[in-house]
Amino acid sequence: MNEQTAKTRKSAVDQTIADHTDQYFNKTKRVVSKFGDKTVTYAVFMRRPVLFCPKLLLDWLEEINRLRGKTFEVEPCFEEGDWVGAGEPLLYITGSFVDLVDLETLYLQKLGPACVAANNAYLMSCHMPNVAFLAMDARHCAGTEMAEMMAYAASVGSKAAQNEHGAKGFIGNANDSTAHFFGNEKGLGTMPHALIGYAGDTLKAAEMYVESYPDEPITVLVDYFGKEITDALAVCNRFPDLVVKGMMSIRLDTHGGRFIEGLDTAKSYAVLERNMPKGIRQYRSEQELKWMVGTGVSAAAIYYMREKLDEAGFTKVRLVASSGFSAEKCRVMGSLKAPIDVVGTGSYLPDSWQETYATADIISYDNVPSVKLGREFLLKKD
Repeated sequence: MNEQTAKTRKSAVDQTIADHTDQYFNKTKRVVSKFGDKTVTYAVFMRRPVLFCPKLLLDWLEEINRLRGKTFEVEPCFEEGDWVGAGEPLLYITGSFVDLVDLETLYLQKLGPACVAANNAYLMSCHMPNVAFLAMDARHCAGTEMAEMMAYAASVGSKAAQNEHGAKGFIGNANDSTAHFFGNEKGLGTMPHALIGYAGDTLKAAEMYVESYPDEPITVLVDYFGKEITDALAVCNRFPDLVVKGMMSIRLDTHGGRFIEGLDTAKSYAVLERNMPKGIRQYRSEQELKWMVGTGVSAAAIYYMREKLDEAGFTKVRLVASSGFSAEKCRVMGSLKAPIDVVGTGSYLPDSWQETYATADIISYDNVPSVKLGREFLLKKD
């Protein structure tokens, strides 16, 4: 890259940063440039407990350093995946005030949501340590940058749960671009509801898929026509070779407006009484009871599907559950030992978006400690 090209690219980067940063930071940059630069240290923190997910932020700051030909020091306070308490500094950034002031908006965007999503992924994995998870959040994300952030976060939270609790954690996600975070080359998944609607029949959709991808495992959605049990058994009977090879999975994604085929409230209680009688007798909130014996993908629904598959001799068929699997729903399912093999989780990785805000405060100017009143806890400890 020649000198003129480098200058042109730097100018374009600076303009992009200026266009996307908060205006008061741009104005502060001009004021400080006019009246004299100082060396400052920023403390970056969050107001809630999180798991530390710095990679996207660190990579971006390194790239900005390279493009601008500047150097500033970044000092992480934790290792990736570490638990961080509310208000604890996540990292310190030290350098020229002029060089740093216009970066705050953008680097905070790359940190806070990832840290919270990693914490959510960690909790899900810990609540159901024997279950594999699939991150299916991309279509709920606000663009590809957020999708990358959520996939990275899920991988960090998952690794923490694997290391600390021996959990299976997240085995992959739904698209190719971020599959590398899980050690995969490709995203995972087989069919959406749209394919079943196109085929006009659940079994027909499965046949189309197997013909198109004859050597791949298949996960069949069975809630489209409200015949979860009937369609699951039909698919298994049609492809006994896939069942024997362990290449057949049934996915329950029934919405909360109805029970799965064959269940109602009384029958749901009876299912849990057969499979987990102590679980049903514990104190439960109204929401917890819905997850246990209510409409949609309840614990009773999962046990019932497992019973019907086993009765028909399809013990090797795996169960995939989706629809509203937040960390709290995972906690309830885990307490009931619901026989789930894989959970597909969508919108609950970036849940509680109002809690994802990271904040940065300057804590020293030319090595003189100074921070706004009430934020003294951010000062470096000697």
